[in-house]
Amino acid sequence: MKQIPLSIPHLSGQEARYVTEALETNWVAPLGPNVEAFEAGMRAYTKTEAALATSSGTAAIHLALATLGVTTGDDVFCQSLTFVASVNPIRYVGARPVLIDSEEETWNMSPAALRRAMIQAATRGRLPKAVIVVHLYGVVAKIEELSAICAEYDVPLIEDAAESLGSTINGRMTGTFGSFGIYSFNGNKIITTSSGGMLVANDPHLIERAFYLSTQARQPVLHYEHTEVGFNYRMSNVSAGIGRGQLEVIEDRVAARRKIFQRYTRAFDMLDATQYQAEIEGSRANRWLTALTLPGGMEQRDQLIIRLQQDHIESRPVWKPMHLQPVYRDVPFITSDGIDVSGRLFAEGLCLPSASQMTFTEQALVIRSVRQGIVEDVRRNVRL
Repeated sequence: MKQIPLSIPHLSGQEARYVTEALETNWVAPLGPNVEAFEAGMRAYTKTEAALATSSGTAAIHLALATLGVTTGDDVFCQSLTFVASVNPIRYVGARPVLIDSEEETWNMSPAALRRAMIQAATRGRLPKAVIVVHLYGVVAKIEELSAICAEYDVPLIEDAAESLGSTINGRMTGTFGSFGIYSFNGNKIITTSSGGMLVANDPHLIERAFYLSTQARQPVLHYEHTEVGFNYRMSNVSAGIGRGQLEVIEDRVAARRKIFQRYTRAFDMLDATQYQAEIEGSRANRWLTALTLPGGMEQRDQLIIRLQQDHIESRPVWKPMHLQPVYRDVPFITSDGIDVSGRLFAEGLCLPSASQMTFTEQALVIRSVRQGIVEDVRRNVRL
């Protein structure tokens, strides 16, 4: 039986035209017409002033931190419930992560926990050099509240919108509220360039600095002159060609994933205590992945994942929070009231197949397998 995947590339049919053009003109090196056109397309779609195509979303976060001057000895606040790539670049620049808990509605950074962390930091005279907020699984964080707190303390905000391209609040794209916005075009994202990312900003001077750092910090002279350490973080012209074809269908992909989410929620109405990420007023989530919690906790969740595997269905737990990861066990973790929301969401959370090309029949098979798995678990617990 063919496996039903969690999320895979969904090509538009236009990618080959742009890639073939790159091959026929022998423009296969970094930079080139596809890169310039892809950046222009992203500026237009996100309504930002400047964009920089990068080799990955992780590279884009690293560039954002480096451009803002974050360095050894600094603190950076970051959402704990996220993929490790949101946090690792903080270590790349020698800074210390301070991990912030999530709130119950969107599962994203808690404004109350952020404010508490800011008050503590201000009291110590050690405000962070940046705050990294993540729009988890494409659901919009309480970004207006979070950005207001950052502005109050004059701390730059970086939006990790790697999973949320196409998500909006009050008509404004995620990734456009902070000093920088980050997007990822990894193979499993809502659109892909195979591997790549994008850094956007409304201050062109910030992108100019990031561009300089992304191209080995080469000085504008005839020979190769370098006065500081830079990086090799630019996207290739071939990859950007794929991105151009993908960007043309982004709204179709958002609509497809939202329909998949809606079918799941209707199908699972009968499941007691099931929780989904909420769309706050005025927001539209791209629903990159449908994530939900199961009332039985980690044991039931893991048993269901095994059951789905047996039915050739890919699923996975919600991201394990960074404060529970061995590599970040030694860094501070700030909650709003002493309750670990992120830890509970991880213990109970499950991501279901959400590929935009998933058929109605495939989704029906997923729904049936989830229902049967939960019924079997209930019967097993009754026997116990």
